[in-house]
Amino acid sequence: MAVVVPCASLAKRLLLVSPSGFGKACVASTLYATHRMTAYTIRSPLSLKSSLAKFSLAATKPSKISAVQNGSSIPAKSRKCIVLDIEGTTTPISFVFEVLFPYARDNVRKHLIATYDTDETKDDIKLLRAQVEDDLKQGLNGAVPIPPDEAGKDSVIDAVVPNVEAMIKADRKIPSLKQLQGHIWRTGFESKEIQGVVFDDVPEALKRWHTSGIKVYIYSSGSREAQRLIFGNTTYGDLRPYLCGFFDTMIGNKRELKSYYEITQSVGVDKPSEVLFITDVYPEAVAANSAGLDVLISLRPGNAPLPEGHGFPTITSFAEV
Repeated sequence: MAVVVPCASLAKRLLLVSPSGFGKACVASTLYATHRMTAYTIRSPLSLKSSLAKFSLAATKPSKISAVQNGSSIPAKSRKCIVLDIEGTTTPISFVFEVLFPYARDNVRKHLIATYDTDETKDDIKLLRAQVEDDLKQGLNGAVPIPPDEAGKDSVIDAVVPNVEAMIKADRKIPSLKQLQGHIWRTGFESKEIQGVVFDDVPEALKRWHTSGIKVYIYSSGSREAQRLIFGNTTYGDLRPYLCGFFDTMIGNKRELKSYYEITQSVGVDKPSEVLFITDVYPEAVAANSAGLDVLISLRPGNAPLPEGHGFPTITSFAEV
C-alpha cells in the first residue's frame, strides 16, 4: 500500500503545477514531480535506506544493453514514463551557452537593482550568500564575501554580481545560481527578448507520447521555473501541455543514483524499468541505469563525445523512440 509522507500542504503543491495545465494522465504524479523533495511515496514497509540497497552503486558500469525496436532496450508497451534532460537532449547546447547564460550574466545587476526589495530577490540573495560562505571556506576562486543587508543595497549588489558572473562562467550546477538565473530569464521571456529553442523532432515526439498515454517529465540542473519558461515559450509555441512535471537539482544531483530513485517514487511507476531516461551525459546515464531506469543517450550536434565502449544505446532524434 502506498503511504504518502507530506511536508507541505496539498494546496501549496498544487500551486507549483504549470499554469497551462496537464493532461489527465499527468495530474496525480505531478504533485510529487513539482514538489521540492518535501514529499515522497513509500511503496513498501522497507525504509528508504533498505530500498536504495537494491540499487547498489557497485554497478559502476552500465548493464549490457542492446537496442531493440524503437531505439530502446525495452518494449514500448512496458514504458509508462519518459524523463528528458534539456541541454543537449531537447535543446541545443548552443542555446544555453550562447543565449541563456549571456543574458543572465549581462542582466544580473539590472535585475537586482529593479527587484532588490522584493521577497523573491531577498531569498535569492540569501541563498547566494550561504553558497558563497561555503565557497570561501573551501577556498574557491572567484568567491567574494557578500555583506549583510545592513551594509546597504549598493554594497550587497556590488558583491553579488561578481559572484554570479564567476558561477556562470564555471557553469556551476548549484540551486542558488539556477534560481536567480530563472528569475532573470523570466524577464527576458516575458519581454520576448528570449524564445525557447528545441530540436525540430521534439514537439512531434512530445505530442505522440502524450497521445499514447506516456507521461513525460523534464529533469534538468536548471530551476523548474526556468524549465517551464523554456518549454512554455518555444518557437513551436507552448509545449507544457505535453509535459507532466519538472524536476531540478532540489531532488538531487543528476549524477547520483539516489536522485533517480526519488524520481521513480515520484512518478508513480511500479518498477524503475518502466521509466525511460534520455540524456547526453554519460555519468547521468550510469546513475540512472544503476537505479534501474531504462536509458538512451542523445547524440546531438555540439554534444561532448562519449567514452569508447560506453554500452548504452543511442539516438539522434526523438523520432527513434
